[in-house]
Amino acid sequence: MRSLPIVEIPDPSKNSNAQNIQGKRGSYAFISLGCPKNLVDSEQMLGILQQRGYQLVQAPEESDFVVINTCGFIENARKESFEAIDQMLELKRSGKIRGVVITGCLAERQNESLLTERPDIDGMVGVFGRDEIANLVDRIMDGLDEQRAVFRPAPIRALADNMRLQVTPKHFAYLKISEGCDRLCTFCAIPKMRGKHASKPMEDILEEARRLADHGVRELIIVAQDTTYWGIDMFGQPRLRELLEQLDQVTGLDWIRLMYFYPMYIDQALLTTIAQAKRIIPYIDMPLQHASNPVLKRMSRRVTRESTIDMVSMMRETIPNLVLRTTMITGFPGETDEQFEELVEFVDTMNFERLGVFTYSIESDTPAARLDEHLPERIKKERRKRLMAVQQKNAFDWCTKQYGKRLSVLLDKPVEGALGSWIGRSYADAPDVDACVFVTPSEEMILRAGDLVECEIVSSNEYDLVGVATRVL
Repeated sequence: MRSLPIVEIPDPSKNSNAQNIQGKRGSYAFISLGCPKNLVDSEQMLGILQQRGYQLVQAPEESDFVVINTCGFIENARKESFEAIDQMLELKRSGKIRGVVITGCLAERQNESLLTERPDIDGMVGVFGRDEIANLVDRIMDGLDEQRAVFRPAPIRALADNMRLQVTPKHFAYLKISEGCDRLCTFCAIPKMRGKHASKPMEDILEEARRLADHGVRELIIVAQDTTYWGIDMFGQPRLRELLEQLDQVTGLDWIRLMYFYPMYIDQALLTTIAQAKRIIPYIDMPLQHASNPVLKRMSRRVTRESTIDMVSMMRETIPNLVLRTTMITGFPGETDEQFEELVEFVDTMNFERLGVFTYSIESDTPAARLDEHLPERIKKERRKRLMAVQQKNAFDWCTKQYGKRLSVLLDKPVEGALGSWIGRSYADAPDVDACVFVTPSEEMILRAGDLVECEIVSSNEYDLVGVATRVL
């Protein structure tokens, strides 16, 4: 069986819901696919199932049923979701499990057609029906099949995430501040799956942040489909700055990391707030997608190369030691050799510390799928490879500049087979998507997961830094 991201049984000490189990109704395994926003939904469903009395187990074949929270964003993600579904359905057909429940973005995107294509699926829950997961599972466990699917319309406010069973390491967690997206980028199907932008009320966000901090979270990672748009549906204009000012006051947190900035509604006041904050680290994830004006226009990004350069300059001038992460798309329909060269030159000169590249994926229900001049996969991949080679130099140069510096590093886990050595992350490294720091303790230091340590950077190994811990902060 191909390795799947099966949710491990979490440490009960980091979850406020752990003591509220009503009694065992059955066992289940949980597979969570996709982005951090989807992981927050997974944690919410895990908490609801626990409250109802279902027991999470590690091995699918030892469970009564399996829940798969799917991703439907691009072709590769859908392929991974379908493979997970088919593997679990095979376990059901062999009599090893009783049921398979599908949730998340692929369920929302495919809707009832998924049940038609794979009739062995026992139940399906759309993105906005997630809080009814236990009701659906109850019916499956009781042998009732009058309602196999639960789909609900997008709410006007983002759903509360107040039942989460945290499955990330105890010392970091994601906090989703809004749902959906009002952007109509021509390549993206997210609005069709996640609906229009809906902000989570500030009091709910702050309550969730305090609860996570009280249970040992040191790094809070702010996520949304469009972080900079927070508040526009409630106040008539974006109010991220005010939200960040309040989050910065939450005691117990050491780092607040900002993800998914759209390159609009970023102004001097917001950047100044970030620069002056006590807990917000100088790291911003801001997907740009391209740098050629004709391509940006076909993508309907509503920004230009020139405005982006001005904005990045303002960001770097305002926020000392800023690390910028971005993503680009190669092979968008109609991308000419000259337009790709513009992108290469942009990446070469802008010196992004972190950058990922996707090849364009045809999404059948998006405007870009109907554009002319789709490029062969070979060209898309060749361009991706070349752009990553350009970025590699930028990333390696940044690593070299860290030699001799002392950086704070948050320890995630020990290095397997290397007694006393740890894998951690500096402020420049978001979990799962960025590099890491290999840490060796000095003298007789005893280190633990979740420790924040000061490290002297002594070398690097490609994208990763190597440091010696000098003290625990």
